[in-house]
This record gives sequence, C-alpha cells and structure tokens, in this order.
Amino acid sequence: MTWHALVQQIRTAGRYDSDAEAERVLRAVLTVLGGHVIGDERCELARRLPAEAGVLLAAQVPVTEPVTAPGFVGRVASALAPLTPAEARWATSTVLTVVADHVGEDLTQRILAGLPRGYALLFGRVELAPAAPGRHLAPAA
Repeated sequence: MTWHALVQQIRTAGRYDSDAEAERVLRAVLTVLGGHVIGDERCELARRLPAEAGVLLAAQVPVTEPVTAPGFVGRVASALAPLTPAEARWATSTVLTVVADHVGEDLTQRILAGLPRGYALLFGRVELAPAAPGRHLAPAA
C-alpha cells in the first residue's frame, strides 16, 4: 500500500472533504500512536504500513505511563485543535480502524494487548469483558 492509497482510505472511511484533511488526521493519529505502541509490535506496524507512516511511528518517544483510551483521544484532539471530543473520537477511530484492517487481526490483537483496556473500539474491534469467576449462564431450555 502506498501513502496516497492510505490517505484515500482515511478520506473515504472518515468522509473527509479533501486529501489534505485526511492526511492531517492520519499524521496526527499516527504521531500519537507512535508513543504508545512499543517493542516488536511497533517495528512490525511500521514495516506493514507505508514508509511515511513508519517514519511517523518510529520518530515518537515511547510514553512512560500508559494513557487511557479517552486520554489518547484527548491527545489527538490537542494535535488537531480545534476539534470537539466527538470529532476527535471519529478521527482517531477512523485512522485506527483502517490501520487495523490493513495490518491484520494478529498484529492488531498484539497491539491491543499492550495497551490499557478500552482501546479496542478505537481500532474497530469489540472488547469483551471476561466472565466473572463462578458465574455461568444456564443453558437455554
């Protein structure tokens, strides 16, 4: 996939009016993401995306403390100011869902495993809560 093709996918998925707007959103989200994905997953993510995206990811210093999903969206909102929280969630989930679909389920799940709970929806994935111990549903009659 080329950078231009990735921008086009973001533009279509996010319903942005121009390539420039889609690219601005893509750059902002990847820049924030680069500080939160570390280790082998970060390297593999950078390899599977276009070179420009890999550079954005790799250029970021890893954060020292995990950030919640709402905190992540807040950082994207700051990078794209002035956005409302809803617009920032839309931008974030648009980019992360397109990226997740491109890099595949295995890598996406490994990335999510390294992030605090709550990120799955931003990646367009369902995050199921584990069943409480000792609580089982009775079979349907």
